[in-house]
Amino acid sequence: MKILYIAEIVGKAGIYAFKNGLGPIKKRYKVDFVIACADGATGGNGLGRNHAAYLHKLGANVLTTGDCCFYKKDLVENLGRIHYVLRPENLNPHAPGVGFRHFSVGEEKAGLAVLIGQSGFNRIHGENPIARLPALLEQLYRESPYVVVDFHAWATGEKRAVFAALDGRCSAIIGSHGRVQTADEAILPGGTAVITDAGRTGSINSVGGADTESRIQEYLTGIPDWTKDAWDMPEIQGVLIDINREGKALSIERIRYAVPPPSPKKPAASGEKDDSAPPEEVFGDR
Repeated sequence: MKILYIAEIVGKAGIYAFKNGLGPIKKRYKVDFVIACADGATGGNGLGRNHAAYLHKLGANVLTTGDCCFYKKDLVENLGRIHYVLRPENLNPHAPGVGFRHFSVGEEKAGLAVLIGQSGFNRIHGENPIARLPALLEQLYRESPYVVVDFHAWATGEKRAVFAALDGRCSAIIGSHGRVQTADEAILPGGTAVITDAGRTGSINSVGGADTESRIQEYLTGIPDWTKDAWDMPEIQGVLIDINREGKALSIERIRYAVPPPSPKKPAASGEKDDSAPPEEVFGDR
């Protein structure tokens, strides 16, 4: 089974890159299943309900989130009904939504879980991911040998510790949240594919996908500002993982696919549409 993981989609440029680059990537690599991290898809932080539906329609079989999973009220209110969006599993059990699920892939199934790290997050707190994993993996393996974990965490050390603890116990562990693609993809001795961070999808000539000047001003003033999108050098990043029928990774390959930037906007009277805006027909739950 070939699983494509699209690294964190950031803002309008990320959605634009996903829309225009996913098709060619799927065709080139003959992808069976697409996982996309959408924790920063709406405004650079969080995921709105409409963008979730739009990304799903564009080809993401499942969307993962992280520390921004509850930032958008319209998504939070519908998490229990949107089966293709996962929030971190190791949160308070009373939180809305779920953190793991099986998904159909042709005649087979793939199990996916999302976990959040404990270091560096001040607005959301998760239980120890290593302590949570044995029971979680047991549930996932009941239905499928293909088990992938999205580990959303700040600290490299915490990610590497989780990788070592899970080697041989799942097919792949993909690090997210850093928004910078690392060059340490590997298959561990037990057959688990890992990478510290899959990167980001959106503007590459930016600060984490956000407008450079606005981020400089944030560091100078201490006032957060994620309202300005960066568009320079849109690109899809991620990893492609090939898994055998026993659930062991055969290969992991980093993906970087540059997307031509959008043409300069004409006046509104021309009727041009925003490539990142979800059309009306996907506003409902899917």
